[in-house]
Amino acid sequence: MPQLLRGAEEGLQPRLRGHRHGLALLPGLRPLLCQRRRRLLRPSGQAERQELALSSLSPEEPSTIIQFTYTSNAQMYSLLKRTAAKCSHISHVYSIGRSTEGRDLLVIEFTDNPGQHELLEPEIKLVGNMHGNEVLGRQLLIYLAQYLCSEYLLGNQRIQTIINTTRIHILASMNPDGYELAASEVEDSNDPELNNQEGHLLNGWTNGRTNAQNIDLNRNFPDLTSILYRSRRSRHFRTDHIPIPDAYWFGKVAPETYAVMKWVRSLPFVQSASLHGGELVVSYPFDFSKHPNEERMFSPTPDEQMFKQLARTYADAHATMSNNDTERCGASFYRTRGIINGAQWYSFAGGMSDFNYLHTNCMEITVELGCDKFPSEAELYPEWKRNKEALLSFLESVHRGIKGVVKDSDGNGIKGASVSVRGIRKDVTTAEDGDYWRLLNSGTHIMTATAKGYSRVSKRVSLPHNMNKAGRVDFVLQKLPVEPDIDDHLFPMVDTWERFDPYNQFERHGDPDVAEGEVEREEKPWWWNYFSQSGFSPPNWLLRNV
Repeated sequence: MPQLLRGAEEGLQPRLRGHRHGLALLPGLRPLLCQRRRRLLRPSGQAERQELALSSLSPEEPSTIIQFTYTSNAQMYSLLKRTAAKCSHISHVYSIGRSTEGRDLLVIEFTDNPGQHELLEPEIKLVGNMHGNEVLGRQLLIYLAQYLCSEYLLGNQRIQTIINTTRIHILASMNPDGYELAASEVEDSNDPELNNQEGHLLNGWTNGRTNAQNIDLNRNFPDLTSILYRSRRSRHFRTDHIPIPDAYWFGKVAPETYAVMKWVRSLPFVQSASLHGGELVVSYPFDFSKHPNEERMFSPTPDEQMFKQLARTYADAHATMSNNDTERCGASFYRTRGIINGAQWYSFAGGMSDFNYLHTNCMEITVELGCDKFPSEAELYPEWKRNKEALLSFLESVHRGIKGVVKDSDGNGIKGASVSVRGIRKDVTTAEDGDYWRLLNSGTHIMTATAKGYSRVSKRVSLPHNMNKAGRVDFVLQKLPVEPDIDDHLFPMVDTWERFDPYNQFERHGDPDVAEGEVEREEKPWWWNYFSQSGFSPPNWLLRNV
């Protein structure tokens, strides 16, 4: 970074650090997204100090202005949309669904070709505010979006490399309804006319954790871990892409949960982080104990070593998380330097990280950002400084291991092919165009690609200790004659990963695609192929009552 820019930043910061309040000048673009925010937890006089700091900047000095204050849901939507508009060539926003009270679950995407999956480009997601009262992650992701946009425009080579080689999806708030409640409670607790002066410290453990239906979203996903434990001794049981059991749909499924499940199924995510609060540690799957009577039991996945490396990537890059002398919030993680297996910490079923791992290719860690779930506004900038490098390092870590394309002899990509690693009982499957990603640590690995109706191909791969990018290993499979299986004809789509929401519990969002004289196109239930393959006319009238 040029000394001039660094000096400009340092010239401003002493005043702000002295007050420990909201505005910070980061190396980058001229004032990008700076507006007055709702004065939630804002100390008296902060706005004036920020205005004074802004007025003292020279217009010739390029800089990124981020105002480290809390944002309401409306302000968050506006800020993300304006950020995407500012960087429209590398970013856009889209909604994956709506919350219980009708608020958008808005995602901002960063890539050099927004809106499309590019061959061999890994996809990574960051999710914040799953629990509505755990708000630091939400704010950090909003700041990260602004930072990525402005630094890319400035020519920051590191940020440009990340965005040009990665497709990044940021869901700043998975539970906007819960946030609304938590934020209103914090405002009330700071009203001098009220007797309760506990403020954010009291709120941090009570109001707004669940969604508007009083559902804890991190207990609402299908419990595939129990299915794994019951069936793992079977030699033919797959530990990847475990289907969702029918019984799950008879329970209470939150719209936020359903939206995220459809999201993670629709894109070939490789890696993910969910940002929480209440402790200072990174946990990784499994979150549900392998013994039902043991609340704290080490319960590793087949990818234990890779998960530990992902958790270590974030914890080591964080300013204090891996330090032995860091003050903790009750639990003791100094022996593991800030990371822990989830079930060894405490066990719970229906978590999002376990679902990601067992139902898709995605490997997700859970980042607990600190003791205070709803920190005061004065802490937002210091927390950004502690977590910025960790967030960037985690984005870069998706380029680790092996990637490639599984093709047929004609050069066409094979969708749904399995890529396995000897010794790791967890396969990944190829995306629409046959590309795959397999996160792996250094060492020698035997990899095998298989697909129904094709030959099996194995390769020995050696990964060095220091890799700047993932190694590429392609597979070419030869077609084989396949004898028809009567089970495929009589019981199509049963107990397969493709089966999803068999009772059509949730209506599809958006306008129906209906042509004149045609039946409305809907997501067909699992039994639809039975009629088609048996020569019977599919009963369109049944679709309306499923």
